[in-house]
Amino acid sequence: MSKILIIDDEIDLVNLLKDSLENRGHTVLTAFDGEEGIRKAKEQPDIIILDIMMPGIDGYEVIRRIRDAIFCPIIFLSAKQSETDMIKGLALGGDDYLTKPFSLNELLARIDAHLRREKRTIFNNNSGKKVFINFGRLSVDLKSKQAKINDNIISLTKREFEILELLIMHPGQVFSKEQIYEKVWGYDAEGDSSTVTEHVKKIRAKIAEFDDTEYISTVWGIGYRFNKIM
Repeated sequence: MSKILIIDDEIDLVNLLKDSLENRGHTVLTAFDGEEGIRKAKEQPDIIILDIMMPGIDGYEVIRRIRDAIFCPIIFLSAKQSETDMIKGLALGGDDYLTKPFSLNELLARIDAHLRREKRTIFNNNSGKKVFINFGRLSVDLKSKQAKINDNIISLTKREFEILELLIMHPGQVFSKEQIYEKVWGYDAEGDSSTVTEHVKKIRAKIAEFDDTEYISTVWGIGYRFNKIM
């Protein structure tokens, strides 16, 4: 079964979730503050349940610190119910958002759904690192740096593949053009982030030759997001 990390300062809630998940056969790690949560995230759980409002380091800061190294789904739990708070959580790299009080059965169902999606990723048995990522008809081989729609190879340049790789490794997370430029071209590269727009346009066009599914969405005023296609 899966390894699940719960980061929340409400002890009774954590114990309830822990018992429910362990009864389903999962291994459960717990942390009652943000610092402890960051440390335990290094154990590479399969999914993280993360509270936003905690003393000291809140959930937003936790995800900022771990998202570049942790690729598993993260479900936010929060008493904050505004649309702004939800958008902020998802933009920082959260995959789901559930407001308190919530139905335990609904949370368990969402956990199951995210874990099923994660099983679409194939791992290298020797290194434990992701080798293939599959969404919809799109398959990306991170080892050979090749992308396919069914059996059709998508002819991507090095930069185009690196952009696709960045987005597909963080499905649902919004990246600004500036973030993409810095991560793909590097901080000291000459040029500017406007080139990202042209590269994304070309990636979309090349995918569209074989599949009209919208894998990459534009988040107006912010940047781009890879969609979690079933």
